[in-house]
Amino acid sequence: MTTATGYAPNRTLPLRVEFVRQFKRRRTLAMFGLLLALPWVLVIAFQIGPQRGQEQSLRISDLATQSGLNFAAFALSVSASFLLVVAVALFCGDTVASEANWSSLRYLLAAPVPRDRLLRQKLIVALAYSASAVICLPLMALLAGTLAFGWDDIQVPVTGEVIPALDVLPRFGIVIGYALVSQLVVAALAFLISTMTDSPLGAVGGAVGLWIVCTILQAVEALGVLREFLPTFWNNAWLDALQPELDWSGMTKGASVSITYAAILIAVAFRRFRHKDVVS
Repeated sequence: MTTATGYAPNRTLPLRVEFVRQFKRRRTLAMFGLLLALPWVLVIAFQIGPQRGQEQSLRISDLATQSGLNFAAFALSVSASFLLVVAVALFCGDTVASEANWSSLRYLLAAPVPRDRLLRQKLIVALAYSASAVICLPLMALLAGTLAFGWDDIQVPVTGEVIPALDVLPRFGIVIGYALVSQLVVAALAFLISTMTDSPLGAVGGAVGLWIVCTILQAVEALGVLREFLPTFWNNAWLDALQPELDWSGMTKGASVSITYAAILIAVAFRRFRHKDVVS
């Protein structure tokens, strides 16, 4: 088999080209616009809403206005279970399915771009945008909360203990890191479905739907310890990083479950796509 002069498989579909293509898409700009605007919407909601006494509750929502760090923790808690899931599913579920939907996938493979390389480049870009989405929301929330409610020590939900802000700031990096790891399952699941369908909305909706099913099953106490194998069970384990004594146990278990599922799903996606009959 002969190859064209100058053809190098490892130079096809450069990452910079794929990054620019994805950035120019309306759904990318719209999603980042929503993620960056949400903290300011929450600030306005707290500002115009009725003020509640500090003694009423020690829930994370009632402590949100105590400091910028408290507000950032609240913003992450209300968005991690759905909004960030949708964002990650959108970036990872749309990546291959959209090419099939536009009937351009077969032309990419005919370029020719090796199948494994095409999936790898698509996955890298999708994960990069997903990570940016997960990171930008809490950072913007920290900025918005600090400007609106000041920079002060963080008050821990439930116990009400106060931790110095400078001690919590490094832990906030752990919180964001764990949020990234916990979303790997969503990313891998959406990516797998994206290789199986030519409907981007189907891939995104399928991943979000299965995540919702896991969330529902998590609430079934009759499942007992089996619930710990659900990726959603450890979704809020990052709260342990904001306790007076940092507890790694929940985050370690959650990260192990998430990475294991993600590795299996991505491996299945690559294996299946190698033998798929691409007609669109």
